[in-house]
Amino acid sequence: MSPFFREQTLLTKAIWIALVADATLAIVELRFSLAFIALVTLALSMAPALVAKWAAIEVPKGFVLAVVVFIAGTVFLGEVYDFYNKLWWWDMMMHGGSAVGFGLIGFVLVFMMFQGDRFAAPPSAIAVFAFCFAVAIGAIWEIFEFTMDQLFGMNMQKSGLMDTMGDLIVDCIGAMIGAGAGYAYLRGQQLGGMTGVIEDFVRRNPRFFRKWRR
Repeated sequence: MSPFFREQTLLTKAIWIALVADATLAIVELRFSLAFIALVTLALSMAPALVAKWAAIEVPKGFVLAVVVFIAGTVFLGEVYDFYNKLWWWDMMMHGGSAVGFGLIGFVLVFMMFQGDRFAAPPSAIAVFAFCFAVAIGAIWEIFEFTMDQLFGMNMQKSGLMDTMGDLIVDCIGAMIGAGAGYAYLRGQQLGGMTGVIEDFVRRNPRFFRKWRR
């Protein structure tokens, strides 16, 4: 077992194992479209953690788990097990939760660019960048859904324009929450879990935040 796999949370490992098992079973049963979706889900869910490891960035395990749950919930549970139609709130929860996460990522990225110097750019400017980053990721995801629908006959966009616009609106709300948490962090405020995630990331990667002082 590789160190990369061992260092993940139990739930993250369970999701990856389940995806591999589903892909294997689908291949045995000659259900190649299902196998393809399972393998794409596995690759997408592992990519962020692998990129972080390659860049020598220590990402909190809980954050990796959140990414894995989002991708598995969106691509696999949403499409293969039809959660989007069975649970009316599933799509909003997936997009809203991911937008909050990407808002936090956008904040951390620009904060790293300034090496934690909160005087190099006003907190409001960093928050705006974080918001735009999260919304851009949401837009790219909509392009991904459109591509999957057109090339592989899937139905990720459901009602087309209404689904896409609804997802983007939810993305904007979630991005605003994530960026707001970053803004509050720079202002020295505590908002529980979200500012705690930022603090944890800064603590784990001090070389990227040499100028950060409380």
